[in-house]
Amino acid sequence: MVLSSLTDGITRSVESVGASIAGIFEPTLRLGVTGLSGAGKTVFITSLVANLLDRGRMPQLSAQTKGRIEAVVLQPQPDLTLPRFDYENHLSALLGDAPRWPESTRAISELRLSFRLRPQGLFAGISGPSTLHLDIVDYPGEWLLDLALLDKTYAAWAEDTLNRLTRRPEAAAFLAEARASDAALPLDEAQAQSLATAFTAYLHAARKQGWSDLTPGRFLLPGDLAGSPVLTFAPLPKPASTSRKSLWHEMERRFEGYKTRVVQPFFRDHFARIDRQIVLMDVLGAIHQGPQAVEDLRRTMADILGAFRPGVNGWLTGLLGGKRVERILFAATKADHLHHHQHPRLTAIAEALLSDARRRADFSGAKTMALSLASLRTTVEDTIQRDGAPLDVVRGRLLATGKQAAMHAGDLPADPARILAPAREGAERWLDAEYGLMAFAPARMALKPGEGPPHIRLDRAAEFLIGDRL
Repeated sequence: MVLSSLTDGITRSVESVGASIAGIFEPTLRLGVTGLSGAGKTVFITSLVANLLDRGRMPQLSAQTKGRIEAVVLQPQPDLTLPRFDYENHLSALLGDAPRWPESTRAISELRLSFRLRPQGLFAGISGPSTLHLDIVDYPGEWLLDLALLDKTYAAWAEDTLNRLTRRPEAAAFLAEARASDAALPLDEAQAQSLATAFTAYLHAARKQGWSDLTPGRFLLPGDLAGSPVLTFAPLPKPASTSRKSLWHEMERRFEGYKTRVVQPFFRDHFARIDRQIVLMDVLGAIHQGPQAVEDLRRTMADILGAFRPGVNGWLTGLLGGKRVERILFAATKADHLHHHQHPRLTAIAEALLSDARRRADFSGAKTMALSLASLRTTVEDTIQRDGAPLDVVRGRLLATGKQAAMHAGDLPADPARILAPAREGAERWLDAEYGLMAFAPARMALKPGEGPPHIRLDRAAEFLIGDRL
């Protein structure tokens, strides 16, 4: 047994040295793709990979225009314990005879792209091509929201959650059950399960309505944890007394167990190795929902982005070992739902929406950028006449009927404060503007050799995220 342990130790040491040497000559860059529900993570990764493999639509990727990229190939993923991102099936869904949106992310997955790069600089004439591996890590946005829980006690989380839910019709059934429960009484497991079920039903309804602050995230995507005690709790009003056998105490214990057994291991094992990060946001969807949805998105993103500043939160410093995410891109998706004249306004709103969160990340030394993009362009632009005046619109195939339709989503203001101020003040609706969105299906397309799917500013996103390493 001693000899076996010694041999295992030597083997691990050799593997570690080998991995370090390999990392010097063939470095790896890990890109995390995160975002909230409906922001388009799966489509972003699929289109990004397709456009890196066939780079005819990537003029803003400087390594491509300068001829640095000799080849890009898909490789077996390095982590044998993670599912592979189902790139081929997702691409077939988008580009098939009857194009459709692929299924959303439901678990963590990974994909590796390897770049063969032409040498440059002083030794370009005597050195051969180099290799860079890009590992793309996709995980559900619902899990990302749990970051904010790690700094909260059960009492604080419960109070904040109940306060928010009082203004949401989707929570009426759960609130009635929670308020009728006396958390000072001894634990009744059937009651605990009923409360957790009602709270989970609220989370699903809230997600359909476009709300962002949907924690705990694993309640929406439980996987093999379904029915376990770490997913059987709910926010309750705090009673005057809380004995060790009370319902309140057990809810508190399960909340802490959720943080230590579910949230921390996930971010320790996967998040800690991220080098670059893109955070996708459905800003247009929030604007369409109204001022309260915009404020909800602003608060949620501020909470999430606080995690990208190591040193502030003790738990994160421990998990990351002092490692910093080097670059963070905030991307407002669905830019193809607007005429290009409005894209700068969408970007400005995204920047203003994230100003607090960006300042935190900038202070940590990370480079940040905000832009508006469409991972897959589903529309074409047009100008029509309405009431005798020209009106810029986009045309696309409606998701519900398959018929072609023209849409004008509304005129975004040049001053982002006209969006953010009513949101911060708690307005229930926009006073001087109307915003509407249609759901478009992927357009039928025939790609030319060497071209990836059509997009808007995906090449700029790639340049910011990985261009310096190419």
